Amino acid sequence: MNDSTETTVKAALQLHTFVAYVEDKPGVLNRIASLFRRRNYNIISLNVGRTHEPGVSRMTFQMDADADGARRIEANLYKMVNVLSIEDITHTQSVVRDLALIKVLVAPGRRGEVLDLVEIFRASAVDVSPTTVTVEVTGDRGKIQGMLASLRPFGIVEMVQTGTVAMCRGPQGRAAEVAHRPPAPQSSSEAKI
Repeated sequence: MNDSTETTVKAALQLHTFVAYVEDKPGVLNRIASLFRRRNYNIISLNVGRTHEPGVSRMTFQMDADADGARRIEANLYKMVNVLSIEDITHTQSVVRDLALIKVLVAPGRRGEVLDLVEIFRASAVDVSPTTVTVEVTGDRGKIQGMLASLRPFGIVEMVQTGTVAMCRGPQGRAAEVAHRPPAPQSSSEAKI
């Protein structure tokens, strides 16, 4: 592959955000991750958690793909037995958040500088020791990267970041509507069987 072809391929890739509602059963996450592995896609971010309904979990995952690849992944996920609904919300107005915990090495005389940065980023200091401050920051990736860049000169001891969570703005998203649809009423003949 020459440089211009590689640049064209990279330019066609876009970060896609998917929301999936799945049955809360053992092995579901493994089957979904295996689909990505078989298709040779890298999951950039993955978050799985329970919903307000028993037996239903919600997955938010992000991957780089072109439009055709994203459609194929969505179609393949939709075919999986344990997937109740799937939606690519990349081009939908959404609330997208990550959470990071960042432990910073800080001398007592410079602690105020770190706490000022925490306030500027609307973050929180969640733990303080004689030599460190642990910061919790929630926001989009840009905000977290900005916080990291601002804290790096102090010395980052360790850092952890959650997978992205995302939700469509406004009324219920299409995936949520499908996943939370009440069961159809049984006809009197079906009820007798």
